Amino acid sequence: MITFAGVVAAAIFAAVAAFQITLAAGAPWGGLAWGGARDGRLPAPMRLGSGVAVVVLMFFALIILAQAGVTSWSPVPTGALRAISWAIAGFMALNTLGNLVAKSRFERFVMGSATAILVVACIIVAIGGAGPT
Repeated sequence: MITFAGVVAAAIFAAVAAFQITLAAGAPWGGLAWGGARDGRLPAPMRLGSGVAVVVLMFFALIILAQAGVTSWSPVPTGALRAISWAIAGFMALNTLGNLVAKSRFERFVMGSATAILVVACIIVAIGGAGPT
């Protein structure tokens, strides 16, 4: 169950990161992200934010995979994995709340559902994961 939760979380993090890459590259889907504040192509500062989000999301995926024992490598000291996994779960819970009040229906329903699943998966990993094996 813990390995499955870690892989599910990493897959969702990767999918959201892929979406953010398209936004950073100038895809005209701004109304689907960042609270639905901008339709069309995002302005440069928000595109940069999407690029930063990609790095953060992939870092989160690596942390969760390490805590779930899916990988034998960790991007942080193994003693910090559980606490960071809990922090990621908390961050994603706040992110879910933001998604649920967004102007964009896509963000409310699709991203809200995705981040809610991430919260559950990250909690499962934080509770039961033992770190890299």
